[in-house]
Amino acid sequence: MEHNESRMRRIFSGVKPTGPIHLGNYLGALRNWVELQHQYESFFCIVDLHAITVSQDSQELAARTREIARLYIATGIDPKISTIFVQSDVSEHAELTWMLNCITRVGELERMTQFKDKARRQRESAGVGLFDYPVLMAADILLYQTDLVPVGEDQKQHLELTRDLAIRFNRDYGETFRVPDPFIPKVGARIMSLSDSTKKMSKSDESPNGCIELLDTAETVRRKFKRAVTDSGTEIKFDESRPAITNLLSIYQLLTGKQPEDVEAHFAGQGYAQLKNELADVTVEFLRPVQERVENISDQELDRILDDGRRRAQEIARQTLDDVKRRMGLQGALRARA
Repeated sequence: MEHNESRMRRIFSGVKPTGPIHLGNYLGALRNWVELQHQYESFFCIVDLHAITVSQDSQELAARTREIARLYIATGIDPKISTIFVQSDVSEHAELTWMLNCITRVGELERMTQFKDKARRQRESAGVGLFDYPVLMAADILLYQTDLVPVGEDQKQHLELTRDLAIRFNRDYGETFRVPDPFIPKVGARIMSLSDSTKKMSKSDESPNGCIELLDTAETVRRKFKRAVTDSGTEIKFDESRPAITNLLSIYQLLTGKQPEDVEAHFAGQGYAQLKNELADVTVEFLRPVQERVENISDQELDRILDDGRRRAQEIARQTLDDVKRRMGLQGALRARA
């Protein structure tokens, strides 16, 4: 375990390459990561091992992994100050998962609501990886002696398990892991589907019009906003009882940086069509430089960035794993390495 208390506090987070990064991902997570990287030592991972807990097309998964790495960089994550890497490039993630499996209770995993939701219809055919997903997530976080983990509502239960496993290991084997805390940004952004304002914007949205992808063309963005659902009434105001309009206004506010009262004043007396047109305009203007930066990142540059990230991540991960092995009595590998 690293005992350097003077180091910057660390943040770890990641995105699964199971679909395109969308506006909800950016406004809810990546936008905050870009700011946090200047305050914390930051590790941002493409968690491809998590993706294969359900069946994936191998070529599509590989391409999506590289696309997400490009989007990390294009949205403002700086590889000179943040560590950007692919999870499967650092084998210590899988190794530590097995060791944590051996201190994890079956009952703890059976209580995970995400597993219960995903496996409800296919209990007998659900893979062990889907069941074990939270332990891999714990390994991701604990490997880097992470202090803070940006989490949404759907991951809070998994982070609690991570904390429990760190505390249990430290109690049984001696102080090894930092116990991470959740990081909840002061200004959170929960962006909802454009086709169903009761559900989060998601890459798995049943409607192709519910989700604005960061690589959508201007024409596609305008079409999706034009078809976005609205609420009854005509007034354009932030109102929890009118979630569809509030969602559109939230996206506009976050992309323009305006205060809610200024947004409401701007659209006073306007109709829904005007709101949708202006929202499409600001979204297209936001996406244009992001998409240009994606195009300008060559394969060679991306390979170099991911190789550098792998080396930086592996250096810390190996140190943690060696300490875990030593404490658990798994010393053969350590002797061979020495």
